Amino acid sequence: MKLTFLGGAGTVTGSKYLLQDDQHRILVDCGLFQGFKALRLRNWAPFPMPPNDISAVLLTHAHLDHSGYLPLIVRNGFRGPIFCTAATKDLCGILLPDSGHLQEQDAEFANRHNFSKHHPALPLYTEDDARRALGSLKPITYGETIMLPGGAKARFHQAGHILGAATISLEWHGRSIVFSGDIGRYGDPLMPDPEPPRQADYLLMESTYGNRRHDGESVQDALADIIGTTIHRGGTVIVPAFAVGRAQALIFHITQLKAQGRLPKLLPVFLDSPMAIDATEIFQRHATNQRLSANELKHFARDVRCVHTPEDSKQLTANPMAKVIISASGMATGGRVLHHLAHYAPDPKNAILFTGFQAGGTRGAAMVAGTDSVKIHGRYVPIRAKVRNISTLSAHADQGELLRWAGTFERPPRTAFIVHGEPEGADTLRHKLEEDRGWHCIVPDHGETVELP
Repeated sequence: MKLTFLGGAGTVTGSKYLLQDDQHRILVDCGLFQGFKALRLRNWAPFPMPPNDISAVLLTHAHLDHSGYLPLIVRNGFRGPIFCTAATKDLCGILLPDSGHLQEQDAEFANRHNFSKHHPALPLYTEDDARRALGSLKPITYGETIMLPGGAKARFHQAGHILGAATISLEWHGRSIVFSGDIGRYGDPLMPDPEPPRQADYLLMESTYGNRRHDGESVQDALADIIGTTIHRGGTVIVPAFAVGRAQALIFHITQLKAQGRLPKLLPVFLDSPMAIDATEIFQRHATNQRLSANELKHFARDVRCVHTPEDSKQLTANPMAKVIISASGMATGGRVLHHLAHYAPDPKNAILFTGFQAGGTRGAAMVAGTDSVKIHGRYVPIRAKVRNISTLSAHADQGELLRWAGTFERPPRTAFIVHGEPEGADTLRHKLEEDRGWHCIVPDHGETVELP
């Protein structure tokens, strides 16, 4: 068997791992590259093989850096099954069409305002492409064993992280290969703890926070501080948030703070993302995949005002009242949050609150690093609002939690491939596993192929 790293190697984005024997090819994850332009350009490169040569796709979860390339391989000929959990299928049902729609919108906006270097600017794929891809998704349950072409067997395990996220164990030709997916936090108030398989001949392990530990700051203390301070001076808090997972966590914590009297009960909180609104409804439907009780789910978002239309979003931007706006995307790479940032970022009485990892090359990473301005819709916007990042809200395990997860394996894998991390994070985790656990680890390069003897 051979394993090829088509993405998620040397970076936290574009996850694609190809496992193959002489006759069959199984793709685990099919993500978009995001962040630096050099990475985003990989999305436009020809796929390294005809997509119809792929036998099946296994999807760890719905985030676009793991699922967002699916519309392209389906458009270009893939006709096999895409296996995922039921919650992941439901979330892809909103994430993928939204991704196609936003790309069409961005291309149209670039053409209308003539700030693209391409004439005309084209979307990577369309909303219709995304909807066609959804027909290939096949939902399975955690713990269920599925048979794949060529005699491979796969099983999905709870990964935490977001609703429906899975770690995938695959048995093929007498070898076991585990794909960690994105590993969640232990003790998260919404998501279950990750449940790793306890054995693997080969392991692909994510390393997003491989060189860092989340600070011990209380999420609710941090939210109460920055929101309370900003509202007190009459400002607005803009929260770029991932529509799936992070937006729901923010709703939970802000609702708790209001109930405790630590934030004003009448504080206006707006959820300005159709995708996040839909994701919240899906979250409430999948009661068995998270920790909240039925009663807590029923009242989960009762204090949040949902903004559905672009017209209402524009009115919200223009409204001078002190408020909290939660809007996608989480790294400020697109979506309605860009219009809010363009309006509110130049005013020092406002605040911009990020809530987790910001990939290199994104506007979010630049703002967290202290940039004076970011480019939005063809013009530079000064950043004078207070910028803060609460890393404790991250849905990714930190270094200590990654090592805890790895510590549940009954014996070391023959080889652990450290993936889905920036170079420093991946190499730091490699070193920790080798020195502290005696594991044999490799940090693969993008496009590298290895044999699994």
